[in-house]
Amino acid sequence: MPRSADATRRRILETAYELFYRRGFVRVGVDAVAEHAGITKRTLYDHFGSKDALLAAVLTFHHDLALARIERWAARLAGGADAMIDALFADLAHWAARPRWEGAGFTRLVMELADLPGHPARAIARRHKAAIEQWLAEQLAMRRTRDPRDRAREVMLLLEGSLALLLIHGDRGYADAAARAAKRLVRRR
Repeated sequence: MPRSADATRRRILETAYELFYRRGFVRVGVDAVAEHAGITKRTLYDHFGSKDALLAAVLTFHHDLALARIERWAARLAGGADAMIDALFADLAHWAARPRWEGAGFTRLVMELADLPGHPARAIARRHKAAIEQWLAEQLAMRRTRDPRDRAREVMLLLEGSLALLLIHGDRGYADAAARAAKRLVRRR
């Protein structure tokens, strides 16, 4: 693809993500994505054959960005598992305190597509969450946590649960409570 086509594709992906995240996949049509991206609907369909293909590309693109962001975050971490857990949930609470925060995009999307178990976006979201869990297991193993895969799964449950409750209640105390529970889990011997 020529350079301008790559730039157009990226603009479409970024615009679609923003709209899907803010308004929901079902409520946003390709007309709105094209309009906000400053392109024609035909151009959008030249890059992505369908709305479902666009969503799959958006999630793949943002999965890669999210993993890179997590790796940069992890590179700044020091200390053991307790310090990592404190930083993880403190940053989660900080993220949730942003104006107009609307939860985790991958989780929200899967909830929106709950009645479509075969939808390709659900498979991408599942891979994304599995990659986060694997990353957690690796981080916990580096910090000499016993049974790091099991602890990662438990911490993942606490992360997802606190995300949901932060969204529902807007109370950062849920992140603090989840951090305390996670630290008890990783201290198990």
